[in-house]
Amino acid sequence: MEKLIVDNELCDGCQDCEKACAGVHGVPRITIHELDGSYFPIRCQQCEDAPCEIICPTGAMSNLGVDVTKCIACGFCAMACPFGAISIQYSNAHKCNHCADREEGPACVRACSKRAIAVHDIANVIKRKQREHIEKMYGLDKPAKKKGLLSVITTDTRARKPLDGE
Repeated sequence: MEKLIVDNELCDGCQDCEKACAGVHGVPRITIHELDGSYFPIRCQQCEDAPCEIICPTGAMSNLGVDVTKCIACGFCAMACPFGAISIQYSNAHKCNHCADREEGPACVRACSKRAIAVHDIANVIKRKQREHIEKMYGLDKPAKKKGLLSVITTDTRARKPLDGE
């Protein structure tokens, strides 16, 4: 399963993603918020048990986006969204669908010059993090020590040193 992932440390608040999204969809489905000098892109998280889908009285909401033929712009979905990622504009609800209808992929990813937004396969991210954790736990992430003459001498010296208590 692929997800749109944002690296907040890379985001510089340029809003190129918002502009690109609005250019494709008419309304930006991603918004940039600034807090204490850091920038945070807000977009639909594609929740598995999405509160917006559950509360929608017409069944217009899905991970594929909003069915505008069913949407009555009641705003329940926007109120239920824990991320504030749904907007009501032009008599319809709007939320990110990862540009599922575009062959080129998400417009925001293509527009981000800092590469703060990317599409990742969650299973691959989990495997990479597990591998990094294992390497860190077992010291595999550290470069191997060189075994030169000094290492042989100090190892031999340590081997000859009497153990404490002898």
